[in-house]
Amino acid sequence: MTLKTALSLAASGLAALSLAAAGAAAAKSPKQPEAAAAKPKKQCFWTNQVNSFASSDDRIVNVRVGVKDIYQFEMFGRCNDVDWSNQIALVSRGGSYICSGLDAEIISPSPIGPQRCPVRNIHKLTPEEVKVLPKHARP
Repeated sequence: MTLKTALSLAASGLAALSLAAAGAAAAKSPKQPEAAAAKPKKQCFWTNQVNSFASSDDRIVNVRVGVKDIYQFEMFGRCNDVDWSNQIALVSRGGSYICSGLDAEIISPSPIGPQRCPVRNIHKLTPEEVKVLPKHARP
């Protein structure tokens, strides 16, 4: 086998592999919109739209945004006395728009000074989830 023949076979092999890969990608493309539809849409809000909050324990804070939306904030750890507090501060990291837990931090007053409580997860509650909240946990 000559060098020219070997290079020709290698080139045709690469061409066949690239066509097979393109065919596999084309075969997968109809499923990609389904995967994108299954992925939950981010639900973001501006911090200046927050009206009130309520908490029934030291790990969960429910926040009313606008007139009807309620978001549930789950803390990384305990946020002492947030369930007894009359006021909190909601701080957005990097702007005033919150889309995920990493974007937010709650500052709660305590007897030894303000405590910073990093948020792990934010979830917009459905109307059904709001109905099952205890009365003292609804903002």
